[in-house]
Amino acid sequence: MFQYEHTNKWPLYWSLDPNVTFLNHGSFGACPLQVLTAQAQLREKLEREPVHFFIREFETLLNEARGKLAEFVGAKPEELAFVPNATTGVNAVLRSLNFSSTDELLTTDQEYNACRNALNFVSDRTGAKVIVASLPFPIESPQQIVEAVIKHISPRTRLALLDHVSSSTAFVFPIKKLVKELAKRGVDTLVDGAHAVGMLPLNLEEIGAAYYTGNCHKWLCAPKGAGFLYVRKDKQENIHPLTISHGANSTRIDKSRFQLEFDWVGTDDPTAYLCVPEAIKFMGSLLPGGWLELMEKNKSMVLVARHLLQEKLGIKIDCCPDEMIGSMAVVKLPDERGDKVYSGLIPPLQNDLWEKFRIEVPIVCWPNKRKRLLRISAQIYNSFSQYEYLAEALVKLL
Repeated sequence: MFQYEHTNKWPLYWSLDPNVTFLNHGSFGACPLQVLTAQAQLREKLEREPVHFFIREFETLLNEARGKLAEFVGAKPEELAFVPNATTGVNAVLRSLNFSSTDELLTTDQEYNACRNALNFVSDRTGAKVIVASLPFPIESPQQIVEAVIKHISPRTRLALLDHVSSSTAFVFPIKKLVKELAKRGVDTLVDGAHAVGMLPLNLEEIGAAYYTGNCHKWLCAPKGAGFLYVRKDKQENIHPLTISHGANSTRIDKSRFQLEFDWVGTDDPTAYLCVPEAIKFMGSLLPGGWLELMEKNKSMVLVARHLLQEKLGIKIDCCPDEMIGSMAVVKLPDERGDKVYSGLIPPLQNDLWEKFRIEVPIVCWPNKRKRLLRISAQIYNSFSQYEYLAEALVKLL
């Protein structure tokens, strides 16, 4: 188990406000200064000669970035396309496939709201039925997720949309086993891996999903607007970006139609994509053991923090076993009382933590408005004293 000092040097590499206790890396990530500097240099280069940049340099830079990302996530470069975020990736797949009123689309009750909305949108337009598998909470083992999902498969199931790491509960799903069990029954899987990249060691080829999408701006610490979509080669013919552009009728034969369509959907700022290699390199250089040590350190920190919070708040039940935790964890808080039921953008307790203590940490109202989960994140810039401060604040507020 790692030991954590009360102060550390790592915050110096980020531009985070030193007056805020930032324990919410999971929502939007935080980009290191070195990576932001690399992005600024790319933007300066772009604006110095935009035509030269986009016409003569961009494709080479994009291919280089894709190659580094492919190596990091265990995929072939030709199976990857950059997208702004995982929600875009989920939408691209769902809105490319042809469903009918006889089809069923399987997901769980922990699916991210934005992606569940995409499922509902497709369901409303095609008549396909959304089937929701309810997962146990608290949960005792990853196998319970497998069992809950498998029992909802029917001959009509066309596709399963599953988290790799759930946003609401921070559970790490046994995704490789889920994909295998679904494939044995003839069902393709679209994995929402928004949180997994940089949190967990990844090998997309071993996972074997037909589709996998993830964010690079969260745990990989790339700039905002960097995500990717992995589509297995045998599935690429039917998948198109949300914006149809020049690639749809390109006569080039040196690249796949999949990449021709996704690589250029119109003029935009591509520097977030191009900085992915710098983020991989920088974050991997922070500890002697590279990325694996960083992931282990973050997991160890969040486990220690979870134990501290539960001890200080008198909570005796873990929401999940340690093996189902990555760099985030949830602590089940007492239900909301009286007229304080969450009805706006930010739950009352989350607001109180911010306004009274300048602590940035999410309160997740799940599975309903009165239920409250405290979701903590651990990134290398966090220190144990920050979780102690959070525990003290919660003791005063609860």
